[in-house]
Amino acid sequence: MRKPPLIAANWKMYKTPAQAEGYVKTFLPLVAGHDRDEIVLCPSDTSICAIVPTVAGSNVAIGGQNMHFAEEGAYTGETSALMLKAIGATHVIIGHSERRQYFNETDESVNKKLATALKHQLIPIVCIGEVLAEREDGHTDEVLRKQISLALVGVTPEDAENIVVAYEPVWAIGTGKTATPEIAATAHLLIRSEIARRLGRHVADTVRILYGGSVKPDNATALLNQPEIDGALVGGASLDPQSFAKIVKY
Repeated sequence: MRKPPLIAANWKMYKTPAQAEGYVKTFLPLVAGHDRDEIVLCPSDTSICAIVPTVAGSNVAIGGQNMHFAEEGAYTGETSALMLKAIGATHVIIGHSERRQYFNETDESVNKKLATALKHQLIPIVCIGEVLAEREDGHTDEVLRKQISLALVGVTPEDAENIVVAYEPVWAIGTGKTATPEIAATAHLLIRSEIARRLGRHVADTVRILYGGSVKPDNATALLNQPEIDGALVGGASLDPQSFAKIVKY
């Protein structure tokens, strides 16, 4: 049986703790009583402590935007899974395209982070997606199969129950371009088939696959009504509470 759709906000490097708290106070009344979807806000680490008490008792969860695969160590500037859990995060984004592009994250490091997140009961939102050149050269299927396959190395069917995958065509992130609902659905079908090949059809049918790539209030309904799309990872359009609430209530 499919789980409820998940709508996650990735605020990237925006909002001070005070701004984040103000956002949440505006946002919560807009989605009060909304139980069709799971809602997750992913602020910068510096704002998690500020908003966890604010969302307590609501239908909104909090996630981190990144984490290190080590539990502790001499990794200046990094945050561990244990630290995220200790301050109230329940989810974590892993392998976002910006982390891959600017911070040299690889499929192998994504796999290590995924293993650590699962070990410590953080719900991982694992990002995969092709760049424009790969799509134009006809390599989309190959890229997606490789990324999901390497991310899942060592993962058992039992482990995979709580994994969330986010398909984010890199050419559509922050560009204003959006994959058509049909393009997105086709990619999701391919990802689900690769999960089924590695972990079995039951797991593939229960893993939620989100779409991420310039999701906005005016295209959310068309995208999220595709049967293969189980929610959204929203970037720029999640920075305004009114805008994000409209997406949640697509």
